[in-house]
Amino acid sequence: MAHTRQLPALTLEAAKAIVTAAEAYATGKGWPMAIAVVDAAGGLILFHCLDDTQPASQDVSLAKARTAARDKRPTKALEDMIAGGRTAFLSAAGACCLEGGLPIEASGRIIGAIGVSGMASSQDAEVARAGLAAFAPQ
Repeated sequence: MAHTRQLPALTLEAAKAIVTAAEAYATGKGWPMAIAVVDAAGGLILFHCLDDTQPASQDVSLAKARTAARDKRPTKALEDMIAGGRTAFLSAAGACCLEGGLPIEASGRIIGAIGVSGMASSQDAEVARAGLAAFAPQ
């Protein structure tokens, strides 16, 4: 039908693989982390909170994931924009402009994102990259 199209979607199975890899990496470093995986619209698919993670990191990880999915770019890019003086972006609805959110891509489309929080932002991003490395689009 001309009024519909088929789009790739992130599955729960894929989200589990991503979170498992991110959790293993964070655990290996001894870093307490909150890890969120969302779909392309920012809807939560899977959330993990490792022992001893600070409570605020739960909300921040989800905000990072949602921002990366909805803005279709790593949250580090937004953080860099603000650091470069584009402070008007701070008023963007619900955007989390801290490193640690990465979009997930398949077939040239953003199909979701991972967000990680718990340590310094660069460490959060390191764990997010480790999780994303486990994603193998079909």
